[in-house]
Amino acid sequence: MQTLFSELRLGALTTPNRIFMAPLTRCRAGDEHTANALMAEHYAQRASAGLLIAEATMAVEGNSAFWHEPGIYGPAQVAGWKLVTDAVHAAGGRIFLQIWHGGRACHPLLNGDRQPVSASALAITNDTVHTPQGKQPYVVPRVLDDAEIPGIIAGFRQAAENAKAAGFDGVEVHGANGYLLDQFLRDGANKRSGPYGGSVENRARLMLEVIAAVSEVWGSDRVGLRISPLNSYNDMIDSDPVGLASWLATRLNDCNLAYLHLMRGDFFGKQKGDVLTPVRANYKGVLIGNMGYTPAEGETAIAEGKLDAVAFGTAFLANPDLPARIKAGAPLNAVDPSTFYSPGAKGYTDYPVWQG
Repeated sequence: MQTLFSELRLGALTTPNRIFMAPLTRCRAGDEHTANALMAEHYAQRASAGLLIAEATMAVEGNSAFWHEPGIYGPAQVAGWKLVTDAVHAAGGRIFLQIWHGGRACHPLLNGDRQPVSASALAITNDTVHTPQGKQPYVVPRVLDDAEIPGIIAGFRQAAENAKAAGFDGVEVHGANGYLLDQFLRDGANKRSGPYGGSVENRARLMLEVIAAVSEVWGSDRVGLRISPLNSYNDMIDSDPVGLASWLATRLNDCNLAYLHLMRGDFFGKQKGDVLTPVRANYKGVLIGNMGYTPAEGETAIAEGKLDAVAFGTAFLANPDLPARIKAGAPLNAVDPSTFYSPGAKGYTDYPVWQG
């Protein structure tokens, strides 16, 4: 596993290995959407990752999709996340914050009866959302008017400012998994006309404008982007995911990002295709692969130039010392899915480290 454990120049940072922790929503931030000491312990336990990418975090207040996910929109949220970044840095780690807007995945019962917004008036179907009143169907979102879009961009810019104040090393823009930026990007959710609809250039406009605004705050070499061209999660589809991925990979070269974080598949196996090959062929920067990689596959992919790093998800949940286990060939703890979104330390900070 020599390649996995080699250094990587990641924009303004150098990481000691190429084993990254993927952003994973865990719903431990409570009703105030504020990071806390328990979250600080969780992330600090995993600081041996080359890079920690913290979970989806509300850029704009009042856009909750998970009930107890964190935010980064106010002083209390900044102070909460400062506990986390201080703990991670004290443990020798590096951490980016994933800034996010849920769009139509939000629900009025989580947001003071506020109707969610999206690119088009299309609800998520065949799924439900957890709320204080139990599981509920998603509602039809309100179409975000063109005149409102500068306010969304400003919200991401402020989130980037707040992430800097909270002590993060950079930010990842969440453009994946059927949330607001992805709802504009993929034609299955974007049926609008005008400057933000129709052509791929127009559908990508909001994402690119957010990247530009966030890069003005941080410098583009401390900004990453996550995309999921194939993933059908949150009722998403695109008529040409490979073409979309190829176009976007080429266009992103102009952004000089720290990295592009690519989810290579579909959680539900509905959409098939190879997006990794065209993205690698067209994107000239650092490419992080995600979804179902084993350490051995990641090692080979990096050695062959297909990727520059791998982001591990559930393996890092259950194994806070994942790099050490990989290096030693040690067995991995089994993950407990029943605790993914439950409150408290169980299944969060109580996984044992390897006693080799």
